[in-house]
Parts: sequence; structure tokens; C-alpha cells
Amino acid sequence: MAQRVPYERMLRLLARCLMDRRFSPDRALRCAALFAENSLVGIASHGLNRFPRFLEWIDNGWINPGGIATRVSSHGNLERWDGHLGPGPLLAEQCMQRAIDLASPDSLGCVALRESNHWMRAGSYAWQAADAGLIGLCFTNTEPNVPPWGSVEPKLGNNPFAAAIPRSDGCHILYDGAISQFSYGALETAAQQGKRLPVPGGIANTGEMTDDPAEILASKRALPIGFWKGSGLSLILDLLATILTAGRSTCDLGSQNAEYGVSQVFIAVGARLIDRTASEAIERTLIDLHTARTEDTSSVRYPGEQLYARRIENLRLGIPVDPAAWDDVKRLACE
Repeated sequence: MAQRVPYERMLRLLARCLMDRRFSPDRALRCAALFAENSLVGIASHGLNRFPRFLEWIDNGWINPGGIATRVSSHGNLERWDGHLGPGPLLAEQCMQRAIDLASPDSLGCVALRESNHWMRAGSYAWQAADAGLIGLCFTNTEPNVPPWGSVEPKLGNNPFAAAIPRSDGCHILYDGAISQFSYGALETAAQQGKRLPVPGGIANTGEMTDDPAEILASKRALPIGFWKGSGLSLILDLLATILTAGRSTCDLGSQNAEYGVSQVFIAVGARLIDRTASEAIERTLIDLHTARTEDTSSVRYPGEQLYARRIENLRLGIPVDPAAWDDVKRLACE
């Protein structure tokens, strides 16, 4: 059964672990906040539950605690940056902020980042742009962990993509999805809890489709969304990230001993383009969506609708945590 932990307590504990690994106090606190925020909105698979692995990547030398992104070149409102293998969440926040700064009221800004690391949750950075009143988009490539349609061998990346549309009340619209039907973080959480997936999510080593997350993790053959359509989308996102950043492709990442040095793209679209007419269209669309009939008493939600409500509730009551995951982090913090 889950227990609840106050946000500030989680934040302090995570920051302590990072300072023990050569993070400066301010960078440790900011990086810890990005992890804690993911758990705060109900996505522990990319928050507290993923944190011990993040520390492992640091200890293995795949993440440079002091790495900060630097600009390599400028091409109008598109800039290329190098992350020097710094912490993915901090690099992503830095580069989305740069994209926001580049975006004029009537145009957009784009930052293409190479030599980065796992950024944890794509939606964090699209939401960052929405909080600034801009449309935010971002995507990344990953190591090969999805088979091309018709293949039995992982050659494509899970390549998450996120897009956020701002709303004046802060309840932004957010799409945040990886290419696999179930993210690897969700698969790991389900496997740890001994749960099956609601529908088949991958192919086991036997060649059969399965709803057992442990079998999918073992085979690295997660099913792509939309079957062949998701397979094609994965390749396109990978090639776009590789071209724009002049960085590593999923193919390159697959030749390494671990996933590091990924390529990421951050786009912010100017606030003036979301004028009164656009805002009215957004609200009209959401109202219409909420009137969609369902087979029970539930209502249809727009993407990201639950995040804002979860955040408020968990700030008040504490963040639900898996006791084993929380104990693991406390052990790492020597508490």
C-alpha cells in the first residue's frame, strides 16, 4: 500500500543524494525538483521510482554532474547546443528556456541539443513553455528498444514527443507520449507490482504478443503505438533530432554500452499567435470534448487534464510513494 510523503521532504532527500555526487547545491535542488515534480503530478515512473537509476548512471560516468549546455551555432531562430553529457533534466530545462527566449511574439524559437542524457519526462519541458504562455513542443531519441514493424529485433527508439498548449487558468493541454504503447517506466512499475498490462504491450522472447511487462522488458520488443504507423513515426523523430542537432542517432546509441549522448529538440511558439480567437477556439473544443457520451458515468478528459488536479491534491496531502521505492532512496541518502 502506498504511503504519502510531503513534497519538501522528498525534495530535500533527493537533493542530498545529488550533492553527494558532486552537484552544486543550487543544481542539486533544481534537478531534485524536476524528479519530485514528476511524482507530484502522479508520474512516479519518471520521478522517485527512476531516481536510483539516475544515480547509477552518474556513478557509472555516463552523466557529468557539472555539465551545462553551450551554444555551438546559430541559424536564425534555430540554435544548436552541446550538453556535454550533463544531467538530462537540467539540460532540457535550460534549452527549453532558451527556446522560449528565442521565440518572438509572432514567431518561434528552436534549440537542438546534442550530447544530452535521459530527460525523464518530456511533458515537463512542454509544460514549461505553456507556463510562459507559449506553445511548447519537444522530442528526443533513445537507444534501440522498439522493433521496426515486421521485425523481431529492436532497431528503433522509444523517442518520446510532447506538446503543450497554454490556458490562462494554468490547466494546460499536454500530450506526452513515447512511441511504445506503454513507456518503459510504466512497464517497470507494473513489473515491480506484479501486475499485467490491460492489453498486450509487446512481444516476448518466444515471439508471442504478451501483456506481461517483465517479458517485454526482457525482450526489449515493446509494441509501437499504431503498429506500423508508430514504427514510422519513431524513425522520423529520430532522424529529425539527428539532423537538427548534428548529434547521435538511435543507431549510434545502439552501438554503445549504455544510453547516453542522446539528441533532443525544443520548440517554443510565440504567445501572440494564441490570440483571442485562438483561445476561444481552444475553450470551445474542450467544452465539446467534455460532452462526449461514455458507456458509464465517467467523463472524457483532455490530455493532461488530471495533472493539475493531482498536483494540488498531492501538495496538500503528500505525494503517494511505493514504500519500497521510498526506502531505497532513503538508503541511498544514508538516512
